[in-house]
Amino acid sequence: MSWDTLFLLANYWAFIGWIALAFLPRGPKILALILYAGVFLLSLAYAVLLVGFLTGTIDPGGPGGGSFTTLAGVMKLFASPGGTTLGWIHYLAFDLFTGLWIARDADNKGFGRIVQIPFLVLTLMVGPVGLLAWLIVRERRARAQAKAR
Repeated sequence: MSWDTLFLLANYWAFIGWIALAFLPRGPKILALILYAGVFLLSLAYAVLLVGFLTGTIDPGGPGGGSFTTLAGVMKLFASPGGTTLGWIHYLAFDLFTGLWIARDADNKGFGRIVQIPFLVLTLMVGPVGLLAWLIVRERRARAQAKAR
């Protein structure tokens, strides 16, 4: 399988999770499906690729090498199709997990789906910005709920 194909498959897989999160009823089975069929499988793909790169059993399709300790090292990691795909799957898994947390938190705090959608879209597109926006908006209601207990 080519790196382009794996990149597209991971994107489509994550997007299915996001569609389910945004539009399907959020019962325990759907949430578990998103967590395990979405986040878990993306995380598993990431782990398999990472181990393959570190052991040399998977060719990243470029110069390879690099490290997480310097900017130059990270740039070298992303200089190959495999390294970029690996990094992208990392983002997809964590963004979907974050979106799942936001949706559950919003449901628990009584925010309707219409209010949640912009935060989910922001998290899908620019992960940490969506999380930051949600943390700011949820704060007042979280404090009010804490006082009511």
